[in-house]
Amino acid sequence: MKIPCVASLLYLTGKSLAVALIASSAWAVNAVKLPSYKVDPSQTSVSGLSSGAFMAAQFQVAYSGTLVGAGVIAGGPFYCAGSSPSTSYLLTASTMCMTPSTGEAPNADVLLMQAKSFARSGLIDDLANLKKERVYLFSGTADYTVTTAVVDQAAAFYAKAGLPAANIKYVRNINAGHSIITNNNKDVACATTAAPYINDCHFVQSHDILNHIYGNLNPPVSTLSGKLIAFDQSEFIHSFISSMSDTGYAYVPKSCETQTCKVHVAFHGCRQGTSMIGNLFYTTTGYNELADANNIIVLYPQVTPSNGYIFGYGYNPKGCWDFWGYSSLNPFFPDFYSKKAPQMAAVKAMLDRLAQPRK
Repeated sequence: MKIPCVASLLYLTGKSLAVALIASSAWAVNAVKLPSYKVDPSQTSVSGLSSGAFMAAQFQVAYSGTLVGAGVIAGGPFYCAGSSPSTSYLLTASTMCMTPSTGEAPNADVLLMQAKSFARSGLIDDLANLKKERVYLFSGTADYTVTTAVVDQAAAFYAKAGLPAANIKYVRNINAGHSIITNNNKDVACATTAAPYINDCHFVQSHDILNHIYGNLNPPVSTLSGKLIAFDQSEFIHSFISSMSDTGYAYVPKSCETQTCKVHVAFHGCRQGTSMIGNLFYTTTGYNELADANNIIVLYPQVTPSNGYIFGYGYNPKGCWDFWGYSSLNPFFPDFYSKKAPQMAAVKAMLDRLAQPRK
């Protein structure tokens, strides 16, 4: 049986709670209700860096009946934090799922077996759906935060789940640090790991991801036609320990005002939410330019740092997506990987809104 992490025993005073809530709500200023655009829900995909990559992988597996693909940048396999039954999920997430010792990387066979069990219980979709999907994986050779051994097991998980080799693109020959990659010489040097974790390695990784998932797309635009929306994310959150921000963001190409569009969800990494790096992730990583030319709405849900609202629940000081259970009420049996988990359900509800008829 898993043991709860030490963080879950921490207590936050009422005064600190008030400060945390005020800081969170500050980002909701001028946010509008997320509009509906009658998008095609069967053409939804996801991607992310680091904790966002783990989130992308677990969201893709959990909702495989709807999604068409995922981009996993420096992330591991589905349910990675459940790899070791004798240690806490947090400890497993911060060791085996990041920098495992030799021979102690997560085991794709074990994780696939657990995923099949979750599917039989109805916690996630039927894994047979994965066979039709496309996956992009990336591990930088200078990434010492989430090592290649972990990403290797993500690749193995997908292969064992039945994805054809042609559907899996795994890039691991770039001397990149722990980051999402751009072609902007103003960004961090390629081999460096430093905030805001957006590195110049002379190619645009978001373009590679979307092209692999959707096929050969039109080239990116140089001038955006659409609009960036700051929307009220709080209406989709039904948990006081989700660590999700009150405000999320979406880029909507002008064509999507009248045409049926696809949706791509881009999950930021730890320390990459708006409260830490402002708008850099959702304006400078290249997604919007390619999406604009190809009728794709890009959804940028947001997580914010939290120091534990009460008794340590929701303890997420680095603003990471939940891939080990901090948003679960029961630390012994967390549900972060399931369709009913607070963050998972919230993002799915956002997608359902985008699919509703235009008003």
